[in-house]
Amino acid sequence: MTPGISSFDAFSQMRSASPVKPAPPVAGDSDPELREAFDSFVGEAFYGQMLKAMRQTVKEPAYFHGGRTEEVFREHLDQVLSQEMTKANASDFTGPMFDLFSLSRS
Repeated sequence: MTPGISSFDAFSQMRSASPVKPAPPVAGDSDPELREAFDSFVGEAFYGQMLKAMRQTVKEPAYFHGGRTEEVFREHLDQVLSQEMTKANASDFTGPMFDLFSLSRS
């Protein structure tokens, strides 16, 4: 140890000389607008594909079919349905994906 330098000063100098790595981002630390956009994109893509696949496999119901009008506006209806389902619960399954996305950005 150098004369005139206390052990605390020596420790402070060593600590300031070592590089400090920033802490990895946590989902709650991110921009809320980014999280909302991420949830919207992932949720609408997921639910949109799910509704599209469902429409291809499920036959039209006998009583609750909207006829030709529903056929014309089916894509719009599915888009609105996917948006509403996304608002209701997309953050439940996009949480782990957003955490990985946040880690990859750093």
